[in-house]
Amino acid sequence: MSYRDIKQVVLDRIQNRIWAPDSLLPSETDLAEEFSSTRTTVNRALRELAEEGFLERKRKAGTRVLNAPIRKAQFVIPLVRDEVAETGSAYRYSLVERNVMPAPAWLSARLRIPQGQEVLHLRCMHYADTAPFQYEVRWIVPESIPEVLDADFSQSGPNDWLVQKVPFTNLELSFLATKADQTVAEFLDAQAGDPVFTAERITWLRGKPVTLAKLYFAPGYKMTTHL
Repeated sequence: MSYRDIKQVVLDRIQNRIWAPDSLLPSETDLAEEFSSTRTTVNRALRELAEEGFLERKRKAGTRVLNAPIRKAQFVIPLVRDEVAETGSAYRYSLVERNVMPAPAWLSARLRIPQGQEVLHLRCMHYADTAPFQYEVRWIVPESIPEVLDADFSQSGPNDWLVQKVPFTNLELSFLATKADQTVAEFLDAQAGDPVFTAERITWLRGKPVTLAKLYFAPGYKMTTHL
């Protein structure tokens, strides 16, 4: 059985109270034998259920069913092309600027890197049909992911590349309304000073900063999330 199959069986047993709240699960060895699988596969299934709030795992104490399962939000970084496709529009991307530069003081403070450390700076535009959808300003830390300096962002955006190439272990996400400066306004066909829905996202990989992105959305943007 695959880990997904095992995970579903375990979840079914929890939800059907075959394994009651606070009860201990059989050992990984016993479960591996039952499911004709390996301990590694069983471990992955149980680990994901623990991350999703159904199980509690303690070394030497075993794995038990939580009395009150915790609903945890699982965040998946969205791809702009998918957001545009959901509107029924055709997606188009354009690279505005790419350059390697010393990290400014404010960025060094946010990412906790030495001031002046080399970062890759990108500005990109994303369109829905011919209308502006998102203006993206992004900084990536090559020391954390050196291969980014060889990546080609002329045809597809850095978000696509990062999602495919670099997992993240920690994320900081902020949503805010900002006033469009002249540059943002010109890219989004807005007026300088107009309120613009803005998302700021920072990701880390095992304690190392990967990227900080500021995403400015065109007027009329609507964000919907499902948990």
